[in-house]
Amino acid sequence: MRLPLLLLALLVSPALADEPLLRPSARLLFKYPELLQPGHCVRYEEGGAGWVITDPLFYLKGSVVAAEVRTRRLQACPEVPDKELSQYSRAEYVRLALAQPCLQAGTPERDEQIGVVRLRVTDWETPHARRAENAGRLYRGMFIDRPLARGMEIELEADALAVCEK
Repeated sequence: MRLPLLLLALLVSPALADEPLLRPSARLLFKYPELLQPGHCVRYEEGGAGWVITDPLFYLKGSVVAAEVRTRRLQACPEVPDKELSQYSRAEYVRLALAQPCLQAGTPERDEQIGVVRLRVTDWETPHARRAENAGRLYRGMFIDRPLARGMEIELEADALAVCEK
């Protein structure tokens, strides 16, 4: 009895090794597909950290156009030598944000399945303070490197979004 199970395990293992890993965003699309149906209102938020005094909360709000699971080849995140993330310029931060999701240096490239949501922008609030230039994707009326406009479409990983409050 053990021999057939062992043979089956040996045959299945290589097949599973070729399958891309599911990122949390892809699992979310499989687990709760009804939350990301076209037309639903979703929000992307940044800030709001702190216990006593909280940072301002910045957001981007829109309606879902489409949601899908894609296989993407993940590569190493771009790094700036001798700088920590808090020291990045806006241009350096944009380069990192455009590469996301990415892997730590030294990690071999791999394929992963990501849950991507395309949304049509309806409203936003972005930071303008210089200290926020490398703190997130929202900055001075921009989403990463694109000026925000009502009706424009952007893509985000599903796990970065929340359903709008009614």
